[in-house]
Amino acid sequence: MMRFKRYLWTLASVAALLAMGGGATASAASAPAPKFITIGTLYAGSGNYATSSLPELAGLKFWISQVNAKGGVYVKAYHKKIKIRLVDYNDQSDPNTATTQYAQLITQDKVNILVSDFGSVLTAAAVTVAKEHKMVLFDPTGTGSSFFTPPSPYIVLTSLPTSAVWPDSFAKYLIALGKKRVAIVYATNDFDGAQDATLVAALKAHHITPVYNNGVDTATSNYTVIIHNMAQTHPDAAVEFGYPNNDITFFQNLSASGVHFPFLFTIFPGQQLALLTQNVGAKALSDTFTYPTPPLLAYNKGITYGLSLNAFAKAIKPQIKSAPNFLDIAGYQAGLVIQKTLETSKSLSQLDLRAAAGRIRFFTLDGQYKLAKSGAQLGELLPVAQLQPTKSGGVAPVIVYPQSVATGKAVATH
Repeated sequence: MMRFKRYLWTLASVAALLAMGGGATASAASAPAPKFITIGTLYAGSGNYATSSLPELAGLKFWISQVNAKGGVYVKAYHKKIKIRLVDYNDQSDPNTATTQYAQLITQDKVNILVSDFGSVLTAAAVTVAKEHKMVLFDPTGTGSSFFTPPSPYIVLTSLPTSAVWPDSFAKYLIALGKKRVAIVYATNDFDGAQDATLVAALKAHHITPVYNNGVDTATSNYTVIIHNMAQTHPDAAVEFGYPNNDITFFQNLSASGVHFPFLFTIFPGQQLALLTQNVGAKALSDTFTYPTPPLLAYNKGITYGLSLNAFAKAIKPQIKSAPNFLDIAGYQAGLVIQKTLETSKSLSQLDLRAAAGRIRFFTLDGQYKLAKSGAQLGELLPVAQLQPTKSGGVAPVIVYPQSVATGKAVATH
């Protein structure tokens, strides 16, 4: 009899424990949804990166306005739409300030989603802070290869491939053209240094050693001596890897120097053509080669998620008062990745968000999105374009390589 009573007591105890466990599970599942999904980001309101950072922020804000106008973003973890709240701080293009502010977003503002500022220099601070706090970083344009080696579970590159793969098509194009005397100047940061390393390795694999290969500080404000040093090597192709301020200074100094390179490649005319044209003039840009990015590389067909390029340009114009550039698109693209992540993640835990971001497969106005295990972007294409003069006195991009996406042929430089 005593054994039987003890057996009944054991069954009752187990039942009670199961009930408690079931109750706890039910309680967690029925926890109230937050009033907002809070996104935290930084922007450079002044300094060297402002001209790129501000449009990237504008693109992100545009996406937020779009989803909030429809009642918010659908969050699978709560089976309902929740509006987005943005917390943003001005890092003034200073990595030290950025480090403090990224930590503040996580520890004080308790953001659900962390988004980095423009470019590798300002994203580097975010990568370090995000890893320390085990927070997933949604990274629109920080493409430095070191962020993804070794692979990290706390980063998602949303809008561009890593900078180490940017020159792949460009290197093949130089080799196909038979360029043997290549002169390169690059800014010594993760973004530009990785491109230099990739280009030099590709050229050397075809027994081409650059006749000039020099790294300069990212804050370089005068390229005149460098341009003359490059010219003295008699290159048949000149390459300048830098940020927008580097490109602008290089073009201005090149125009004033009287030096003419038979072939010239720079990065940011392909991302911010209006900015470069405004600062150096269409004549200086004429015949330059670059990486074309949307909107110069136009995706209006095959879109499976978000707005087409034409629809985006029309919708965002009242907000930015001009035609969008690539950085506007990069900010919007980051929003689309966050949106799809929230729509498919089983919870708001950081590793669940990262797993969901890794499963996404879609085609947007920025091209194909596909994430590597490292968090690097695999899907997007960076061909080679030439800025050719127009009858109106401007320049227009013509994609010249690879042939599968070419829209025309290169013309001889003047």
